[in-house]
Amino acid sequence: MRLQAALFLACLSPAAAIYPDEINHVDFHHALLGAPSADSTFFLKPSPSSNASLLYTLSDKLIVGAVNPRDGALVWRQNVSRSANSPANAGLLRGLDGNDALVGAAGSYISSWSAQDGKLGWENWVSGGVVADLELLELEDATASSGLRDTVAVINSEGTGIVKRLNGNNGRTVWEYKDASGDVPFQVSSSSTEIFYVSLQSALLKGFKIKVTALDPLSGQVTRQQILNSEADVGTPESVIYVGANSASPIIVWTDKAQKTLKVNVIGTKEVTSIAIDNTSGSDIRQITVHAPHKLNALPHFLVHYATETGAWAEVCHVDLMSGKVTKVYQLPYLPGQSAVAASVIDANVYFTRITDSEALVVSSASHGILGRWDLQKPSSDSALHSVSEVVAKGKSVAVRSALFRKHGDWQLIRNGQVEWTRHEGLIDAVAATWAESAVQEDLAHELEVEGHETVIGAYLHRVKRHARDLQYLPDWLKDLPKRILSSILTDEVSNLDSFGVAKPVLVATKNGRVYALDTGNHGAVSWGIQAVETSNWAVKAILASPGAATIYSDDGSSVTVDVSTGEIIARVEPSSSKLLAIAVLGAQDGSKLATVGVNADGSPATSFADEDGFLVTTSADGRVLGWIAKDNKIPVWEFVPPSGEKLVKATARPAHDPVASIGKVLGNRSVLYKYLNPNMALVTAVNEETHTASFYLLDGVSGKVLHATTQAGVDSTQPIASAMSENWFAYSFFGDVSGRESSAKGYQLVISELYESPSPTTVVLSTPPAFMIPEPISHMAVTQTRQGITTRLLLCTLPSSNSIVGIPRPVLDPRRPVDRDPTAAEAEEGLFRYAPYLDFDGKWYLSHTRDVAGIKDVLSSPTLLESTSLIFAYGSDIFGTRATPSQAFDILGKNFSKLQLVLTVVALGAGVAVLAPMTRRKQVNALWKI
Repeated sequence: MRLQAALFLACLSPAAAIYPDEINHVDFHHALLGAPSADSTFFLKPSPSSNASLLYTLSDKLIVGAVNPRDGALVWRQNVSRSANSPANAGLLRGLDGNDALVGAAGSYISSWSAQDGKLGWENWVSGGVVADLELLELEDATASSGLRDTVAVINSEGTGIVKRLNGNNGRTVWEYKDASGDVPFQVSSSSTEIFYVSLQSALLKGFKIKVTALDPLSGQVTRQQILNSEADVGTPESVIYVGANSASPIIVWTDKAQKTLKVNVIGTKEVTSIAIDNTSGSDIRQITVHAPHKLNALPHFLVHYATETGAWAEVCHVDLMSGKVTKVYQLPYLPGQSAVAASVIDANVYFTRITDSEALVVSSASHGILGRWDLQKPSSDSALHSVSEVVAKGKSVAVRSALFRKHGDWQLIRNGQVEWTRHEGLIDAVAATWAESAVQEDLAHELEVEGHETVIGAYLHRVKRHARDLQYLPDWLKDLPKRILSSILTDEVSNLDSFGVAKPVLVATKNGRVYALDTGNHGAVSWGIQAVETSNWAVKAILASPGAATIYSDDGSSVTVDVSTGEIIARVEPSSSKLLAIAVLGAQDGSKLATVGVNADGSPATSFADEDGFLVTTSADGRVLGWIAKDNKIPVWEFVPPSGEKLVKATARPAHDPVASIGKVLGNRSVLYKYLNPNMALVTAVNEETHTASFYLLDGVSGKVLHATTQAGVDSTQPIASAMSENWFAYSFFGDVSGRESSAKGYQLVISELYESPSPTTVVLSTPPAFMIPEPISHMAVTQTRQGITTRLLLCTLPSSNSIVGIPRPVLDPRRPVDRDPTAAEAEEGLFRYAPYLDFDGKWYLSHTRDVAGIKDVLSSPTLLESTSLIFAYGSDIFGTRATPSQAFDILGKNFSKLQLVLTVVALGAGVAVLAPMTRRKQVNALWKI
């Protein structure tokens, strides 16, 4: 019996896995970082022994990451927001060429990471304050035995400015300087001999004076202080445009309030140089940015970029190291449209790269001559926000690659005008997704619907006419036929399944108001992306797709309908006066029967639904479950309220597509257990935070009757509680007491139950084994879907701790597994094996393999025309898609099947028959004459 169970498991386990050569072929992964910060993104050579650079950034999501500039692939990433009590857009990241350490700060958290592999070097928490600025020292004395540079941090601690020098090897404090004057800590900078602490001192009447405190880099002692009279210009900290760091001549830049004069101070001197701003554009200046080198050996040159609503220009300035004066040398002309500028250094020479809507050019900081100009091969209408560049000198010419971030979330690398790759970082905040159907399928569905409403003769004539119209495509079909035959013979089965529905598009809506279409048949490539609404917090409640179109519904009652093929906005519905808690769907999503009903916060339908036989189950904001019928949608026909002290946290129903291939289970003794198949069941989860319990209620959605209820003790409600339903079973997971009652032994548990018909019409037989102990929490559950429901189902579980997705084969979780004994011969014949309390996740179950699929909020599954194959799409912070074959690919030819060999064999047999047939006939005739 044990041998039979082992053989069953051996056949079952590989069903959820894929072959190594299918990785990145049948699946795809968008490992996202978020919008790269303008002042924390740079090219860096992490190893002094190599000239290879990586692209580093700290995103607005407080994710530190390294990207390969060659192909845009993510090398490594670390999330620092888990350890930082800070809002978004508050991170800092610094690095130096040849220094294998990046230092980042977010809130009160400072950390060092290996630039090559992202391993944590050290971490430091600031007590009672947040980090205002951070810099790495290039001073010779800062080099430790390992070659790691020391860090200088400015901390704002309840009105007190603190400057700390941290050891580059372990993050320990070397020295500390406290400024108790009440000034606002602002930034830190350094030259070849000093460290400068820049703070803002409140003026007597209004505004701020810029105060510069020079510190000895060895001891942290104050060597001198200088106060710049800037109170007439600097009204807020944002008025200071730039504070140079780690350069031979660090500068402070600001403008007067009228933005007519640029004011520059070389840090360490008292003199302030005023430079007239030559604004000939006729438009107000919207933004001023300064681009300067960050290396000690670089020439003291910098560029000031001026942007208006309609265009931009730039001015290059030089600093005289002897006098400290600043002069304007030349100007890059005003051009309409938006542009981005970046500074690069080769040895001591400084280069500036300017990328406009149509071209990229490189100039030297020494003169205005253009060293290189390239037309953009793929001009974009999406405006550029910022960029970083890396210039390489090739004799008298140069080559440049620039990492450009655009307004709508695309991060591109442009090499000499050619777009090498694009990372769609705007996808990181995906809040909703759905499978879509193409317009061709829409036309066919419409024609079939028309035929369905005709008489038999009328439907036949309509179909003949439709086929006659299709003859217009015959020449193109015949033209492509040889190519299709050859590709069908020469390619393998994995890459030739698009016609079987494995290449469905997916629509994804993001928090920032964008909608993307992803091609799952082309490694998840973005087909199109549009800005559907202008918002930074789009609360999408549902995306409902019909063939050729999809509608995105928001919580304010508004909706946007887009064309699936092009992304064109077809229709809009303006917001309503009340907020919606959810969007309910009535009928199938086939375009004609689709109907939606908004659900108010009290659980009542916002609009009436016309289906007289229809009913609706909703939840309310105050934790009630309500049942409604179309005939009277003013008063609920039933209401379920959890017991006092319990709070409803989740309600789960069966998937809309959940076919049942068999209505019963044949037992080993040849009897049948008939499944309790109720399409209207709902599993309600409620928690009691005071008693630390979780209750699970199985409701009949039509009558509101409680079919089953159970309570788990010692449950931590702060941990994820996930659930899923399908056919006649449901599953849920939680973190609670192992024994089922208050105890010290706790763990993550997975419970599954099956429902069967009972001889009594008023009762249901429930099969529930002891819980399975699992190694980590499950944040979300879903079930694979196939066309007919014949294939074994997988329970799809999202694992936030390991950033993975596993598909647990349904037979492994069979509730009828024998407990504390081996299975009998009849049970072994059913495929049952002994219950084991600890369920370790088999490596073959990991659909995400070794990928780090982070921040997944939801997992979708869709059937294909192949019964063996189910499509899986996961979204959230990352995007991941794959194909699952839970019962193996039984309806697909195997990878070792040679179609070319089959064709050659058939041809050879045909040729042999053609040659041997006359010989055989001649032999038969001769034999007859001999007789």
